Amino acid sequence: MGGDAGAPIVIAGAELALRRLSGIRFAIYGTDTIVEPLLDAHPTVKAASTFHHCEVAVGMDEKPSQALRHGRYRSSMWRSIEAVKTGEASVAVSAGNTGALMAMSRFCLKTVADIERPAIAGLWPSIKGLSIILDLGATIGANSRQLVDCAVMGGAMARALLGIPRPSIGLLNIGVEEVKGLEEVKEAGRILKAADLPHIAYHGFVEGTDIGKGTVDVVVTEGFSGNIALKTAEGTARQIAAYLREEMSRGLMSRIGYLFASRAFANLRKKLDPGQFNGGAFLGLSGIVVKSHGNADAPGFASAIENAYKMVTNGLQQKIEEDLAQSHRSPVGAA
Repeated sequence: MGGDAGAPIVIAGAELALRRLSGIRFAIYGTDTIVEPLLDAHPTVKAASTFHHCEVAVGMDEKPSQALRHGRYRSSMWRSIEAVKTGEASVAVSAGNTGALMAMSRFCLKTVADIERPAIAGLWPSIKGLSIILDLGATIGANSRQLVDCAVMGGAMARALLGIPRPSIGLLNIGVEEVKGLEEVKEAGRILKAADLPHIAYHGFVEGTDIGKGTVDVVVTEGFSGNIALKTAEGTARQIAAYLREEMSRGLMSRIGYLFASRAFANLRKKLDPGQFNGGAFLGLSGIVVKSHGNADAPGFASAIENAYKMVTNGLQQKIEEDLAQSHRSPVGAA
């Protein structure tokens, strides 16, 4: 029920995902007067789903505390998360209010192991392919232990989603020198270097320019700087696209050239924009929740479903729990 366009995009995205993925089924939660006509218009989705009417839909502008007060147990958002808890669903996907989704996910599913706070991890385009960056805004600030946990969880996601056996990990910093940065970041670097965990390869500190270069497979930071990096990259991609459109409309030859190169420009914009790789995972919970961009179109929401499917079929949750348990048993990692 959430996102800029709501249920129509979700149902249309589900139909696209059904064409690409075999054997999946949907448990759909929402308002019957809105969703049921959409299901009638998309019979393939209707045949592959069960629909559950919910009397409450969380608003995009609601504060997490408000959403919890009036939407706990009753809202479509809560019940989709609860379906993961009860085992009715393997993963929950929502384009709704991010703060409310995180609050409800944490309250309903709880965190795993000794995780203090979950993180949002997303796919990020780079010159070398795709990387993973976290935290993209679940919480502001992080101590060294929380940054180490993010590194471990991000590494597990890279193994599950990108197929990298031992992903390289970098801590985002204001310089690559070990003497630079906040003490929490420097301490996290010392812990990761000394622990030498088997499933991740600690690279060291990386700067903002390293994200696009693909210097490491996983970039770790706290939610404030991670969210700023994400929004800056998305805005820069749109800025470049606007510049290109402006230049290509200046004259007849430019417009003709743009017609021939329009596909190339569209691909360029897609490669530049992290928002095109839809589906940020809430890591550190006792179940998987995937957050779609609120402004995603049907193909974008289908991409979020597909990423969620890969997370489940490639055992992301199991990898996270096993890697965290190993990390917390490490004498250095427990420091």
